[in-house]
Amino acid sequence: MSTRSDDPSSYANPIQAPGTAEGLWATWSGWDAVREFPLPPSGSVVVVAAHPDDEVLGFGGALAVLSDLGHRLTVVAVTDGEGSHPHSRVLRPHELAAIRSEETRTALGRLGAGGADVVRLHIPDSRVAAHEDDLRKALLPLCRGAALVAAPWTGDVHGDHEAAGRAARAAAEEADVPLVEYPIWLWHWAVPGDPRVPWSRAAKLSLTPEVRARKRHAIDAFASQIRPLGPGVQDAAILPPEEIAHHLRPHEVVFQ
Repeated sequence: MSTRSDDPSSYANPIQAPGTAEGLWATWSGWDAVREFPLPPSGSVVVVAAHPDDEVLGFGGALAVLSDLGHRLTVVAVTDGEGSHPHSRVLRPHELAAIRSEETRTALGRLGAGGADVVRLHIPDSRVAAHEDDLRKALLPLCRGAALVAAPWTGDVHGDHEAAGRAARAAAEEADVPLVEYPIWLWHWAVPGDPRVPWSRAAKLSLTPEVRARKRHAIDAFASQIRPLGPGVQDAAILPPEEIAHHLRPHEVVFQ
């Protein structure tokens, strides 16, 4: 059951097709079977983001809690996100990259994680798969000794997310540290109980109202993604309210 009003197969990919309303996810009885995810009590945590904002959308509540607990945090921006509006008549790619870097810093501060180290790898946006092994090599020294690595889910149906997740998993395995994967677009293209989703591997981190408020404020920092850059369709918002709603629920989900 979903809000899709027409045939998803008529779209280039499931992300472009109409999505599933958050109301359906909110009322899904299957949440009761998803176990709680225990954060590490101490140590450093590395959070890999394919694009600036992924880490806040999918793992921002966890970042807030981890910061409150005193963990050392490293956020790895694989790309600069310069490709979000490739035909923009308002911002050129390098200008958009600079804006998204500033938005990340603002968002982390709003989460209470302003002290996090931010590592930017400048891999071309939309081409992470072509640089996957280089990414693995760059992540390996950052992962060594970490109490946890979090990265985009390898089944997210977004090429950059999946490639970043694969590279992070390979680096974490080589460094012999635990890894979890956080989804972003799953909530758009999947439906509650969807057999394409590995629910047996899912765990949820419950968020207090105060942490949820911080996360909402942090997401608001990404104006270049949640508001139009200009009046043309090429400058439309990437994350409209119905998509943001998926990331404002009382818990975050990871796959172990």
